Amino acid sequence: MLDDVPHDNEVSPASRQQALLERVAAGDKQAFSDLYDEVAPRVFGLVKRLLVDHSQSEEVTQEVFLEIWQTATRFDPNKGGATTWILTMAHRRAVDRVRASQSSRDRDLKVGIRDFSSDYDHVTESVEVSVEHERVEKAMARLTELQRQAIQLSYYGGYSNSEVASILSVPIGTVKTRIRDGMIRLRDELGVAS
Repeated sequence: MLDDVPHDNEVSPASRQQALLERVAAGDKQAFSDLYDEVAPRVFGLVKRLLVDHSQSEEVTQEVFLEIWQTATRFDPNKGGATTWILTMAHRRAVDRVRASQSSRDRDLKVGIRDFSSDYDHVTESVEVSVEHERVEKAMARLTELQRQAIQLSYYGGYSNSEVASILSVPIGTVKTRIRDGMIRLRDELGVAS
């Protein structure tokens, strides 16, 4: 079985990782173990840079490798290398964890304020959230399709500018310009002071 995967001195690590990932897609447990040994330190390092917390970083790294095992058949070498695919997945999971933690803290704070305040009004809060959501949706609809796409991938999808460039198959400078112009237009549409 190990002869199916080229040895380190024969090909680049990227080619070896791609071959391993293809074998993982076929259900090869040994290939998964080998792939884990090769990329786990990089995955953990990326996740830890974003999360800082060691325990959460270990959890997210485990989640990433579970996702690799479950979705390896979706890997398309025509869209990028195996390592890029794996690290994109790790980045996305880490950003999701950061957002979930922040959202949880925000909810706890809001509940604390509500519980502290005797004149808290659920209806008013619901209306405010609904109106704000509507305003943002209308403002997003006024962007060009290219600006909206770049902003959604970056801010809602959690992708870095280089990942957005890769997904959209455009230069990174183009992505930065679309996001900058889109954010300026959103600011103007929403009437937010700069």
